[in-house]
Amino acid sequence: MTTAARGPIALLTDFSTADAYVAEVRGALLTALPGVTLVDVSHAIPPGDVRSGAYILGRVWRRFPEGTVFLAVVDPGVGTERAALAVRAGNRSFVAPDNGLLTPVLAAADAVVALPTPAGASPTFHGRDLFAPAAAAIAGGAPIESLGARFDGDPIRIEHTEPHYEGKSVVGEVIYVDRFGSLVTNLTPELVPSYARLEVENVDAGPLRRTFGDVPTGGLVSYVGSGGEIEIAVRDGSAARRLGIGVGGRVRARLG
Repeated sequence: MTTAARGPIALLTDFSTADAYVAEVRGALLTALPGVTLVDVSHAIPPGDVRSGAYILGRVWRRFPEGTVFLAVVDPGVGTERAALAVRAGNRSFVAPDNGLLTPVLAAADAVVALPTPAGASPTFHGRDLFAPAAAAIAGGAPIESLGARFDGDPIRIEHTEPHYEGKSVVGEVIYVDRFGSLVTNLTPELVPSYARLEVENVDAGPLRRTFGDVPTGGLVSYVGSGGEIEIAVRDGSAARRLGIGVGGRVRARLG
C-alpha cells in the first residue's frame, strides 16, 4: 500500500547524471511515494566534497517552502560507522550522513534522529537504500521521530575560520568556488564598507562594485553576491584559474 504524497523532496548529491545513481534514487522515491514532486538542487557537487555540498544546502534550504524534505548525500564515508541522520529545522526536514553536510541547518534544528540501516541495504549506496526510503516516509507524513532513535551525540559540523581584524584590515577566506570560477568569501557587507579595497592572496581586487559590467573584460571585480557574501570574479573569465586560488584562500579588505 502506498502513501499519499506531500513532499516535495529536494535532492542534493555528488552523483552527477552520467551514471544510474540519480535515476535509481528517484525511482526509489517514486516507487515509495507515487506522484511526489522531486526537485534536483544539484548533482554536480565535486565527488566527496562535503564542504561544497554544505555551502549549497545553506544557500537554498530556506528558499524552499515549509514541508520540503531534503535528501542530501555527499557521503565519502558510506558504509562505515558514520551515523545517518534525519533532522527537522525551520519546518523542513533533512536526511543526510553525519559528516558536516548538515552544518548550515543544525543551529535551527529542533529534532535530530539516528536512522537505522535497513536490512539488505547496499553498503555503498545508502542514498538509494537508506536515505531515499526515509525521505519518502517523511514526505508522506511520517514524523521524523518515528524513523529512529533520538541522536544522542553532537552532529558533526564543518569548522570555519571566522573573519577577524588585523590592524586596519578585515581578513577572511574563500569558502566556495562556483562553476564560473568566482571566489565566494565569508566576508559580508557588514564587515566590508564601500570604501574598502579587496585583496586575494595579496593580489589587488579593487573596491566593491555593483556587478560584472563595472570592469572591462578580463578585469578582477569584487561585489556583493546574490547569497549576501563578498565575491571576487574575473569578468568573462575565471578568478580561480587566473589567481590559482581555491577554498581556503586568504582574502583581505583594507579599511584604510
